[in-house]
Amino acid sequence: MKRIEMIKNSDYFSNIIKNGKFQKNKNFVIYYIDKDKELPKFGIAVKKKIGKAYIRNRLKRQTREIIDNHKKEFKKRNDYIIMIRDGCLTSSFKDMDASLKELLERID
Repeated sequence: MKRIEMIKNSDYFSNIIKNGKFQKNKNFVIYYIDKDKELPKFGIAVKKKIGKAYIRNRLKRQTREIIDNHKKEFKKRNDYIIMIRDGCLTSSFKDMDASLKELLERID
């Protein structure tokens, strides 16, 4: 995922969570909001309760890889916040991939 595709502004991050729509399952919660720009932007969030820093970083790296693999399936006019839930700790990479893909299909 390139730097221009990431959401770093905390106010915008909070705005998407408060005002956006969402879909969830046992592994992820995806908040999304419509916008005027052409490229979708992504933010990834993990609670500190999930595990130590190296575990949270591994989950974020895996999620970024899944996003890169499925970029064509994301709507271009939306911004997304992907929150990683506790279910990812026991899930394999394939399960996480299928779970995120299922949520994307529900958004469309």
